Amino acid sequence: MALLWLLYCLAVISATYGCGVPAIQPVVTSFARIVNGEEAVPGSWPWQVSLQNSLSLHFCGGSLISEYWVVTAAHCSVTKSNFVVLGEHDRRSNIEAIQKLKVAQVFTHPKWNIKTIENDIALIKLATPAVITNTISPVCLAASGEKYESGTRCVTSGWGKTRYNALTTPPKLQQTALPLLTNAECQEHWGSNISDVMICAGAAGSSSCMGDSGGPLVCESNDAWSLVGIVSWGSSTCSTTIPAVYARVTELRDWVDQIIAAN
Repeated sequence: MALLWLLYCLAVISATYGCGVPAIQPVVTSFARIVNGEEAVPGSWPWQVSLQNSLSLHFCGGSLISEYWVVTAAHCSVTKSNFVVLGEHDRRSNIEAIQKLKVAQVFTHPKWNIKTIENDIALIKLATPAVITNTISPVCLAASGEKYESGTRCVTSGWGKTRYNALTTPPKLQQTALPLLTNAECQEHWGSNISDVMICAGAAGSSSCMGDSGGPLVCESNDAWSLVGIVSWGSSTCSTTIPAVYARVTELRDWVDQIIAAN
């Protein structure tokens, strides 16, 4: 019954806040790339999180899924000394209506494996709730067991490097459209490194890169965006001809629900 109540509450939250429905509509071109960059429309990915250290330096991305919870990658190694920054677009700006929130708790998947990079997911519970605005709102979570077809165009976003050997990351939020691959297609590039808890996208002229880790891979259906993947790993040179690998939310959703229900 507790789990059913949780799912009901999540549904109410989603309906109230309009999960996955940005107040500011994104504009995405098919062949844009984070490597070599396309700037996102400011505020159009309102669930996008910048994880920052005590010096306000960005080190990973994340996704707001409710007023108290953020999803990111386990390999980002978030601690209570870090900060969750919401509503940011230009990290050089001092006039944006951002919310810089403290971390109350971090939950890492118990089967996170740093060697195989499996179950690369962590949940951050915020010390104070996010205030939902036109530029800050949650993304929907892909349902457990939900299927996404190969070739489906989805979008990833972040402040990762625009080329693998860049000395700095871009100040403004970047985005790219990527086609999904089946795991069998992805294994043609990565072999047995690909498991059921991973989903691949790209190999079509664009790629995530260092600094995008933990950020969202979202797919749109019925006018709402759902979090399907979490930026996890890929080519060491951010190759645009090799697929990037994301933690598969549909396989990890049950764990997310359990952690939120218990905390």
